[in-house]
Amino acid sequence: MSTGLIILIVVVALLLIGLLVMLPRIRAKSEERKAQRELESRRERVATEHRETASARATEADRAEQEAEIAQQKARAERAEAERHEAEAKMHERGLADDRLVEDHERDRFAGVTGDNGTADDRVADDRVADDRTDAEGRPVAATDHTVATDRPNTEYDQGRQDERIAEERTRGT
Repeated sequence: MSTGLIILIVVVALLLIGLLVMLPRIRAKSEERKAQRELESRRERVATEHRETASARATEADRAEQEAEIAQQKARAERAEAERHEAEAKMHERGLADDRLVEDHERDRFAGVTGDNGTADDRVADDRVADDRTDAEGRPVAATDHTVATDRPNTEYDQGRQDERIAEERTRGT
């Protein structure tokens, strides 16, 4: 055999041995890269799932906040309605809303027992008479105590009107 052929066989043998030695390392690196790609793929998939879940939960939280706001507004409205009913109850307890309880055809029957003694129309008429009175020069004259009906008890309204008239008369010096 010739020397050239022997050298060629030795070189090829060395290359094959080197290739056999390097092959496991190349396979390991290839497996490592494959595992890394798979791990990246899993990371992206899980991250996407978490983002979708977060988005869905954020939407649900927004909806819940809106529902809570609506519920709070309803609660405020209910509270206001309850306060209105309570105010009406107090008015009825004090007898200030008896006109709502008595029909027009029953006014005479309840005249002595209603909160305003059935004189709500009389009070309006008294105010008109007092407001229409004028002196000789055409100026309005303040009503005096004798314009208030004496056959009915003083209500808080009548007492307030009388107090206003007295205070007005004092400021005029009469």
